[in-house]
Amino acid sequence: MMTRHGARDRATPALSDRDAKLDDPDVKSAFLTAFRHYPAAVAVITGDPGGGPVALTISSLISISVEPPMVAFSLSEASSSAEALMRCDTLVVHFARRKDMQLARLCATSGAVRFGAGMAWARLPTGEPYYPEVAVWFKARVRGRMSSPGAWLLTAELLRGSPSSHAPPDDETLVYADRTWHGLRPLIDPVRTPLVMWPDDSPTF
Repeated sequence: MMTRHGARDRATPALSDRDAKLDDPDVKSAFLTAFRHYPAAVAVITGDPGGGPVALTISSLISISVEPPMVAFSLSEASSSAEALMRCDTLVVHFARRKDMQLARLCATSGAVRFGAGMAWARLPTGEPYYPEVAVWFKARVRGRMSSPGAWLLTAELLRGSPSSHAPPDDETLVYADRTWHGLRPLIDPVRTPLVMWPDDSPTF
């Protein structure tokens, strides 16, 4: 490919037969192993497309921007709850802590009753179902939906937060790795040895 200055674009070289033969034929297995041991924070997504409340546990939540506050996450095409959430215009994103592990497990279990009589749940004034016992949650409006093989990718703008969303967390963040739930804690004692933090102006966050 030639650029407008007449130089060849070296960022996108053509794939030769030799390069293709070097591809890992078992990359799927390596992919599964790598992500099985890759810890991810846990969130619970709730919504109501019109046929009743639905909830789903995810470990794919990421931040996109601050202005406006945007997040993204993926939903599996194999999940009936995901299909229902895809039809929602607004959702509630719950940031799970260690004390929320049982709720996260429930919302990750196929066929489980997630809004039964014994569950502590309510609706926002605008109708969205949510779990008030989760300290940090945000109401969000879906801004984009993208189809991908086996999944959908959603982007959403955060509109309002829970009363506790501005307070420092009082419990460990819940993470999932190697098919097990974990509580996230500092690697070292920050009082004795301060952690080296990302700079405030880093483009990474």
